[in-house]
Amino acid sequence: MSSAGAVFACPSFAQTASKPQVLKASVADVQLLPEGYGQTSIWGYEGSTPGPEIRVVKGARVQRTLLNEVPDPTSVHWHGIRIDNAMDGVSGLTQAAVKTGDTFEYDFVAPDAGTFWYHAHNRSYEQVARGLSGPLIVEEPEAIDIDREEVLVLDDWLINPETSQIDSDFEAGGDKSHGGRIGNYITTNGKYNLTLSARKNERYRLRLINASNARILPLQLEGFDGWIVALDGMPLTTPKPVTETIVLAPAQRIDLIVDVTAEVGETAHVQRLDRSDVASQVAFDVKSSAATSKRGTPKPLTPNETPTVDLSSAKPFVLKMEGGAMSGLRSATLGGVKRSMGEIVEAGQFWAFNGAADGMDGPPLAELSQGEHARIMIKNETSFAHAMHLHGMHFNEVNPDGTLGLLRDTTLVERGEEREIAFVADNPGKWLFHCHMLAHAASGMTTRILVS
Repeated sequence: MSSAGAVFACPSFAQTASKPQVLKASVADVQLLPEGYGQTSIWGYEGSTPGPEIRVVKGARVQRTLLNEVPDPTSVHWHGIRIDNAMDGVSGLTQAAVKTGDTFEYDFVAPDAGTFWYHAHNRSYEQVARGLSGPLIVEEPEAIDIDREEVLVLDDWLINPETSQIDSDFEAGGDKSHGGRIGNYITTNGKYNLTLSARKNERYRLRLINASNARILPLQLEGFDGWIVALDGMPLTTPKPVTETIVLAPAQRIDLIVDVTAEVGETAHVQRLDRSDVASQVAFDVKSSAATSKRGTPKPLTPNETPTVDLSSAKPFVLKMEGGAMSGLRSATLGGVKRSMGEIVEAGQFWAFNGAADGMDGPPLAELSQGEHARIMIKNETSFAHAMHLHGMHFNEVNPDGTLGLLRDTTLVERGEEREIAFVADNPGKWLFHCHMLAHAASGMTTRILVS
């Protein structure tokens, strides 16, 4: 199996060393746009976008010293990793933001095999949009039956084509109150036209990560037979054949096992469905043949050890989403005082959870004891979709028939939809629960779950 790190222009970090390795957040000029355009100034880990791949084996220790060289305090959130609360990297909740020139030591064990990622978590609606994110891959101890693996970090950027620079209006009210900051330039691993070589009947593992601020990515396979084997780092009990469009919301990940079915001389694609056409997100040029026949359905990945929710005893909660453009929200509390929507907007807030627009400073959604079971009914009463992410724990989506569904850390709730999730509060600490349309999170769509 070839290393997915080879896809990146930057080197991968090796596994745990005796001295923590430095993970430097810095300003860099990169050729993000096609040749012929000028370079773009980004904020990147180790000066690259995406940042360097961090890859360890399940159960291994991850040690990184964040060195902040960007002109804004920052922190690192290890998205999807079930770790100690002090290592979660949420500025203002689990740690103080790291000032320019300062450092912070992250040290944790990666308990689950899967596809995860890391990204800035102070003013993330700006810092992630500038490039501060990267993949975190936790390998299974046992080998799986593939020929090759590719880590594909999908992202979008809001770029001024005349200057080649990232649009600096990160406080745009239109982004906060509508669908979020949607870019006009889409990349994979920092490239707009990523093309890889392939062989017919070769079997790949594709690890897809949606690192965009707000863009929902509908994807299809062309020239591949594929199976979904994991979502948000958690394996499916049975691989699911890819027979329809895959929807990847911001912050979500999906692991695919695919067999190349395109003929030699043809091109296979991971395709992106735009509003009016289909575009190639990643192209695979089939240059030769690896075998005369396909292998058939892959075996399921080994599941991670997660607690099972007892829905009958789970404590119920409701999270009502309100606000944004076209919602009709007239008032909400801010700072404990009921205010008009105009006053809320003037304060830079556009959304409310359960009638409160305070965001992280508002009342917690739930206070639970360690080991307690909980279920949350999310009611999206807004005009936009929201990708809700729970820190510190994975949850099951609850099926309409009341059974436990997919295990995830980020769920997409469409406008007007209701979605119930359930989890065991087995990780003590203060955990964010927020929309990963990052402009939404910054303007009211953030709450906390406290586990004592």
